[in-house]
Amino acid sequence: AIAVRRASEHRALRGEVKRLREAMASISARGRGDLIGAGPAMQRIYELLDQVSTTDASVLITGESGTGKEAVAREIHNRSRRQGGRFITVNCAVLSEPLLEAELFGPTGVFKQAHGGTLFLDEIGEMALGLQPRLLLAIQERKMRPIGADADVAIDVRLIAATNRDLEEMVEAKQFREDLYYRIHVIHMVLPPLRARGGDVLLLAGHFIRQYATVLDKKVVGLSNAAAERMMTYEWPGNVRELANAIERAVALTHFEEIQVEDLPEKIRTARPHPQMSGTELAELLTLEEIERRHVLRVLTACDGNRTDAAKMLDLDRKTLYRKLLRWGVSSD
Repeated sequence: AIAVRRASEHRALRGEVKRLREAMASISARGRGDLIGAGPAMQRIYELLDQVSTTDASVLITGESGTGKEAVAREIHNRSRRQGGRFITVNCAVLSEPLLEAELFGPTGVFKQAHGGTLFLDEIGEMALGLQPRLLLAIQERKMRPIGADADVAIDVRLIAATNRDLEEMVEAKQFREDLYYRIHVIHMVLPPLRARGGDVLLLAGHFIRQYATVLDKKVVGLSNAAAERMMTYEWPGNVRELANAIERAVALTHFEEIQVEDLPEKIRTARPHPQMSGTELAELLTLEEIERRHVLRVLTACDGNRTDAAKMLDLDRKTLYRKLLRWGVSSD
């Protein structure tokens, strides 16, 4: 019975790979700007992008490492009224507190450089608590006093922040300021992991093959059926970044016009199929955030909108429940 089931799963996977490879051949890419993906998970991101890009509100982008948070931030900037201004990225995780302070608030710091444009603070969860009040004040007052200056200067910057950490838990643990948390996540975008995006794996693979074939001057046009199957069964813990790395390696190593299984990293070559799950089914998986949101809203409905009762049923304190509902855009009516 197990052998029959596995054979059935393998046939289903082969059919899914064939369909997706045909899709790869018929399109150069699907998505928005530098974002690529055609599945339901990314369609939800595109819909939110359309809404976010028309406003000047602060945005918090969360998701696992390698899911493309900077690419989403850049796309928001490119589609906004600030597209003519600069898009400046600062990684809060790689700078010490004094260096980050100088980078942000120095006489020629990024707040001044990004005037009229967008400032993207990556890994904002790593920002030292001592710096957070100054950032909060700059965002609220839309002005700051550069280090060593005697007077404030006005700033006109849209802030987009990103993290792979749970800022809500950090707020509870007093590791991140609550007032700054609310200020930076007026709009919250949760990026899906690659393993939840199904057929997007092969769309992305096709994009990176074209990119690296050009860079490395190699005549590589696609994936063999066997290589595509391996890529569809691998879970991609490093997400899009890991996929790009694997394709760059494969393009560099292959001696054929199609990437072969032996060109892939060993952990991908030895990947086992997801039990009883095709690429289409993978594309329909929900993020934990979406599962939680649906469950909380069902409980709230069952409690006739009474948040105190809902919090008790969910075993949450009311403050935490209110914060979640605010993040999901649920009104207080």
